Amino acid sequence: MFTGIVEELGEIVAKEDLADAARFTVRGPLVTSDAKHGDSIAVNGVCLTVVDVVDGGAFTADVMKETLDRSSLGQLAPGSPVNLERAAAIDSRLGGHLVQGHVDATGTVLARTPSENWTVVRILLPAEIARYVVEKGSITVDGVSLTVSGLGGERGDEWFEISLIPTTLSLTTLGTAAPGSVVNLEVDVIAKYVERLQNAR
Repeated sequence: MFTGIVEELGEIVAKEDLADAARFTVRGPLVTSDAKHGDSIAVNGVCLTVVDVVDGGAFTADVMKETLDRSSLGQLAPGSPVNLERAAAIDSRLGGHLVQGHVDATGTVLARTPSENWTVVRILLPAEIARYVVEKGSITVDGVSLTVSGLGGERGDEWFEISLIPTTLSLTTLGTAAPGSVVNLEVDVIAKYVERLQNAR
């Protein structure tokens, strides 16, 4: 479990393509400072398991084909920046919202509108998760816990907006995500549980 508060802007330093998976080496001196084999680290919002901690403040993680297909991780290459967060500790503050690290869908950045103190980013909302997204609700974009600041578009061609403060712009990959960029989306899990319970009735 994570909170969506990015701890570190890391970097992909190597990618080894396997038959039905890939092994990534990710540099992140902060998140690897206390990491060990089997720990969970979110990479752009995807929960990955540490295989090894290597010299230079990096770790390796194996990513199966399904995850590569369902998330933006398949597009990463050496040099790609990534958002990193260690799993939340039971006694820590919940600064964002409950994030599982399970990507529900990917979205595409449609536009960026900068202003003096923040930037509004508009993202295409995939039809399969649109019903879970509400204005002022929580959503995770590339592992960053954010508040939906706007919704619009027609059914099947909907979008949502997030408003990014300078800290988010400078400390996460969202600061440089240009129109056309693919981002990982995770909706608030509570909405999915509520829907399941209602359908069961």
